[in-house]
Amino acid sequence: MGHVCHRKHPLLLQFNSERLSCKICQVTPNRGLVYGCSPCKLAIHIECASLFPDIEDKSHQHQFTLFWRQIPNICDACGTEGHHVAYTCGTCSIMVHKKCVSLPRIIQHRLHVHRVFHKYFIHKEYFKSLNCIWCHEVVDTEHGSYFCEYCNVIFHVNCALKEKKWYCIVSEENEDDKSLDIPVSVSTKLRSITEVLERNDAGEATVIEYFKHKHYLMLSDKIREHGDKCCDGCLLLISAKFYHCSRCDFFLQKSCAELPKMTLVPTHICRGTQFSGLKPIILTSDCMFKCESCWFISNGFSYKCNECGSPVCLRCMTHHFQDVVKIPGHKHPLLFYYDNKGQCSACGVDFNGADGCKDFRHKCDEHLLALSYDKINDYAKYHYCDICEEKRDPKHWFYYCETCDTSAHVDCILGKYPFVKLGSTYNEGDHPHPLTFVKKFPYYPECVKCGEHCKDLSLECAEPGCKYISHWKCLV
Repeated sequence: MGHVCHRKHPLLLQFNSERLSCKICQVTPNRGLVYGCSPCKLAIHIECASLFPDIEDKSHQHQFTLFWRQIPNICDACGTEGHHVAYTCGTCSIMVHKKCVSLPRIIQHRLHVHRVFHKYFIHKEYFKSLNCIWCHEVVDTEHGSYFCEYCNVIFHVNCALKEKKWYCIVSEENEDDKSLDIPVSVSTKLRSITEVLERNDAGEATVIEYFKHKHYLMLSDKIREHGDKCCDGCLLLISAKFYHCSRCDFFLQKSCAELPKMTLVPTHICRGTQFSGLKPIILTSDCMFKCESCWFISNGFSYKCNECGSPVCLRCMTHHFQDVVKIPGHKHPLLFYYDNKGQCSACGVDFNGADGCKDFRHKCDEHLLALSYDKINDYAKYHYCDICEEKRDPKHWFYYCETCDTSAHVDCILGKYPFVKLGSTYNEGDHPHPLTFVKKFPYYPECVKCGEHCKDLSLECAEPGCKYISHWKCLV
């Protein structure tokens, strides 16, 4: 048969053994019958080969007309190049791919708290930044994009619709329903600081009542006095200003204390479900959990989904709300690429995200060890860890003391459980008394479960006369 979109040769009904994409709709079909031209390696779906009437799309006010000629063009709906036939709107002077005629006009994406709207053109002065929130590349606003009319947020069309589980379509009937747009400030109504008892001249809360602690907490900046203490919320070493309890060993970064009791996080999807909108997550201090983002086991604070119970540690939550992340091992700001897969440059482990560490002191060296990525020494004989004495990969990050020329694996410095606070209480399990997290050094008693010496993270009974001690791994 002859066809207006391919005048060189007749099209024959044939089996699409090479799985060529359809010239009209650009979709690669399963193997089956198509109209094809073998010399030109061209295929057209049987249903696409029929002459289409004009198409009316609900998201566009005019009809689209099929333009059969094959000319290079940039689709005005998605901003990508096309060499297939296209649909045109003469009134608006736009040309779009067939698949883009039916783009959803409004979607709720898990990377943003508000709905985002598809628009063909956007005036640049409306935006401070034109970088796509997904891929961080510049969006050409002369062509289509998804944008938020409230915030400085924009997506490439193909980035916004790349993963079906990351967005849901908002029906046209709900376009004017403002309740679907959750104000970013909604979480501030549920503050974790129950009451402010005293303030300084600058208006800072200096004595507070915190909903997760039974005593009053006082603001301090005495890092020299408490510099070896960890925040009970994020389990990082305290820095800058922090709250502490004068009656017990409880510390909380000021930034952690100011986090809300409940918030809404677009990036969370309940396990095994399709994204269907924002889910409330609750600040909790359960004893032990495994963060669903970084996979570290911790006994600090976490945010838990109100529906599926998935926990996220405070360190990862902080990163969720940051556009860029600065870490001490790298001189440039880091951006999160959601579909980037590979090996972590710090530890060599396959990654879906990233985390950073601050300077760290270890008993192998009397000075502060700095997280490093530069080649300190090119000689292969120096690429060994001074703790385990095993070879280390010079392409991966390590801790280094410039004064003593000491270097060590990240895991050898931090240990397997860097975010479990020693001395904290564990009340779960079958033992009748409360247990305390310990690391025995230099005395290693035998584990009551496996009989091996307790050199790793262990749980010890604090009850006088009870000699119960077990590896943490033996209890879980």
